[in-house]
Amino acid sequence: MNRKSRTAFILLCIVPTLFIFSVFIVYPVTQVFYKSLFSSSGFGGGETFIGLENFKELFTDEVFLQSLKNTGFLMLVVPAIILFLSLIFASILSFGNLREKHLYRMIFFFPSILSFVVIGILWTFIYHPNMGIINEVLKWMGMNQFAVAWLGSKDTVLWAIALVMVWQAVGYYMVMYLAGMDGVPRELYEAASIDGANVVQQFFKITIPILWEIIRITIIFSINGVLNISFVLVLVMTAGGPNNASQVALTYMYKQAFVNANFGYAMAIAVIVFTVSIILSLISNRLTERESY
Repeated sequence: MNRKSRTAFILLCIVPTLFIFSVFIVYPVTQVFYKSLFSSSGFGGGETFIGLENFKELFTDEVFLQSLKNTGFLMLVVPAIILFLSLIFASILSFGNLREKHLYRMIFFFPSILSFVVIGILWTFIYHPNMGIINEVLKWMGMNQFAVAWLGSKDTVLWAIALVMVWQAVGYYMVMYLAGMDGVPRELYEAASIDGANVVQQFFKITIPILWEIIRITIIFSINGVLNISFVLVLVMTAGGPNNASQVALTYMYKQAFVNANFGYAMAIAVIVFTVSIILSLISNRLTERESY
């Protein structure tokens, strides 16, 4: 009876969670894969089974290939910059003798609690070619040649959006690293210092190995997080322009679904994005696998 009661209790705890997970995660994901095989307007206009035709068309669609290229650029560049800066700032705040340490933590973390829409609108004004603070500062410094339309040029728009993403996320990951660094015994650093190790050597020989599991998690989080924030920022700041130079996969999916009423094609894009994100997560997890301390 005790075994049966225990099994019944475990099932009672698990079944509601599995039901919610199946309804809100598993079922929608399977429907995306299924609907990608159809030509559908999504507004009660009927569906036509076309097999893999949506996928064949995707890889001849220049706009989609450009959006995939832009997405790949952001997923590779932005997480690397974010994690590098987060580690540096966390080290300074954790080991530096700063009286305003808690104030700096709050200031760095503040952008991560703002709405992505608010951030997009704010930085749209900052980048404004005539009224934006960046160009005004450059003109005040006599560097007029660098005062450009940051969101209006295909050469600068993607880097401008990447900068906003870095600004938004650095504080979030910095706090995660700070929590790990604050738990590292200070005796390790004292012993290393006695043995003649300088600050940089201590960082790479003590801090990084001990925080490695946290770093692995943040790499995966940041790669997948780029997908979400890039969608909102691009939609708010540039709508994919100029001339699709800032178009990312999810904004192109949104355009196909809700502007062009081509839901089957949009679902095919969602399948590609889902597959790419899973593959990148698995690759990063494999490449960063090492002994933990």
